[in-house]
Amino acid sequence: MPVQAFKRDERQGMAELPANTEIIVSMNQDVTTKGNSWSEGDQFDLTVEEDVMLGEYVVIPRGTRAGGRITWLTSKGMFGKSGKMDIEIEHLVLGGRRIALNGTYRQEGEGNTLATVGGVLLTTVGGFFITGKSGKIPAGRELKAYTEEALPVAIEASA
Repeated sequence: MPVQAFKRDERQGMAELPANTEIIVSMNQDVTTKGNSWSEGDQFDLTVEEDVMLGEYVVIPRGTRAGGRITWLTSKGMFGKSGKMDIEIEHLVLGGRRIALNGTYRQEGEGNTLATVGGVLLTTVGGFFITGKSGKIPAGRELKAYTEEALPVAIEASA
């Protein structure tokens, strides 16, 4: 009796999406140090931009929702101090399951240090009126995140 042969990618069974698999996500809204709209600890939404594949199988489809959090934030200030923030991409939600991600970024506004120094030289109070720029991560900005752990994947046999 002959042995049954099958294509490797078509057999039924278990596979694994490795830890540290790269996932491209994009910001769903602007996150900025400007004003008082955001604070440390605030969460924001992201979307997976590209299918994450295992062989010929889509494991994490494009459009999957993800989430992040602001871990540190300072507003712009006097003497050209620019606004800064750190964010962390924390998870995605797949089939009702929360999958942990890693991705940490810092965004800084462009400071006005040279303008501040000039302002102080011209007048002693002039430096108080020159401020830096706000840090901003715009909606649509693509960022990389990575799976924290390996993700078990069930592979179904082709019909």
